[in-house]
Amino acid sequence: MISRVADYCFWFGRYIDRAESSARLLQATRSLVFDADIPVTHCWQPLVIVSGEEAPFVERHGREALGNGELVQEYMTWSRENLISLASSVRAARECAKAIRDQLSLELWEEINELYLFLGRESTETLYWENREEFYRAVRRSTQLILGLVRSTMLHGDAMRFLWLGVMMERTAQTARILDMHHHTMMREAAHDIVRMALWMSLLRACSGAEGFMKKHQGRVSAQSMVEFVLFEPGFPRSLQYCLKAAADQLGRIWKEPTHTSRARLASLIAWLDSQKSEFDISQIHPVLTYVVDESAAICSKIAEEIQGPPRPPRISDPGAAPTQSQSQTTS
Repeated sequence: MISRVADYCFWFGRYIDRAESSARLLQATRSLVFDADIPVTHCWQPLVIVSGEEAPFVERHGREALGNGELVQEYMTWSRENLISLASSVRAARECAKAIRDQLSLELWEEINELYLFLGRESTETLYWENREEFYRAVRRSTQLILGLVRSTMLHGDAMRFLWLGVMMERTAQTARILDMHHHTMMREAAHDIVRMALWMSLLRACSGAEGFMKKHQGRVSAQSMVEFVLFEPGFPRSLQYCLKAAADQLGRIWKEPTHTSRARLASLIAWLDSQKSEFDISQIHPVLTYVVDESAAICSKIAEEIQGPPRPPRISDPGAAPTQSQSQTTS
């Protein structure tokens, strides 16, 4: 496989999972606003912070707007200036898909194209304003269908492996960001225990982990156990441990030589996360999550470098070029 195709596959996977995670996080934050008795600012500002968009958002709209849920949602959903908005992610994924059309199945191409067209329809804008929950649910259904079609309709060769590697690396960072958003909310909210438990339960719902957690722990709920579930549970497909090990499996199938720097660095991150499990302290969650996000970004950069050689500035005419550090959510 030529490096250009591998790069497009890798970024297609990242963009699709980023769009799914954005819809998931926006939907969960809306639920949190209605379910928890906490100030609105304490819900929406952390979302902008963990997305790495606080400075650009404040520059455009002012710091007071961080508490404006409608403005934050519009910025994170539709804004073309925001290169990690939901619509921007879908648009970038479609551009990548066009470049690797011959590597994708017909069903997969049709679904990503349909999602792109769905976001451009007037009826979709109407749905967004009249039934926000259904809008986010529709985007999540479509992106989840795309991810399912990747596994069920593509040949399980290098193209799919690079694509799924991108999905797993992006999901690692997105799960860490979702968890960190709740940390920021907790730091701003001196709430009683019932509200705090509501916040952590909203975290599990944001990760689609509430049912799995309840089955695993048989209804015994604590903040420590919920956070550990999202960090370390090997059977939960959105936990950090699961995503990192799944990424390492794909990387090992692509590059069998252990000399690749990205493989060694990913193995080191997995070993470091494993070492945190035995003495994990929930009060130290922020530095753990920050390290995971930073290391995931560094590993993605190293993968890109090993795919196509030394990094070069992306060309405007190259729609699938990987975002620069100032553009990419993962490296922000």
